[in-house]
Amino acid sequence: MIYPIVKYGQEVLDRPAAPVTVFDAELEKLVADMFDTMYAAHGVGLAAPQIGIAKSLCVIDISSNEKPSDRIVLANPVVTAAEGKQTDEEGCLSLPNFRASTVRPMKATVRGLDVTGKEISLEGEGLLARAFCHEIDHLNGILFINHLSMLKRDSIRRKVKKMVKAGEW
Repeated sequence: MIYPIVKYGQEVLDRPAAPVTVFDAELEKLVADMFDTMYAAHGVGLAAPQIGIAKSLCVIDISSNEKPSDRIVLANPVVTAAEGKQTDEEGCLSLPNFRASTVRPMKATVRGLDVTGKEISLEGEGLLARAFCHEIDHLNGILFINHLSMLKRDSIRRKVKKMVKAGEW
């Protein structure tokens, strides 16, 4: 099932998600649907709040479904280490058509649970580190625009407000 993606301005994106506590067939189905939704939207990561589900769950695949072995599922993840710095264009499926230069760690180590509830620790560099941090931010109620200057953030907010008013959002 392809879920509609929740857009910026919806409350579910602004608050921390609840921990995943049940690891069952229903969660596996949700994860499969999240990957389908992410691929349909041409994303490399998707957090459950972005489909209106306030659970601490995200999926990541920086290969864009080219290598199924690269699929990552993280429940209740946290960044345990970060080093270096990278600045690159970043976008978000919940803020379509908006991109901005965003600073993220060059390397990030995360710890969480896989779809079966088994503890995992993963390390990523470059785009994967960016995706880890971006998706975990979503699970904490933070969007990438929160990392931008106040001027840039306000500019995006004003544009979205105009789009909402015009019925385009």
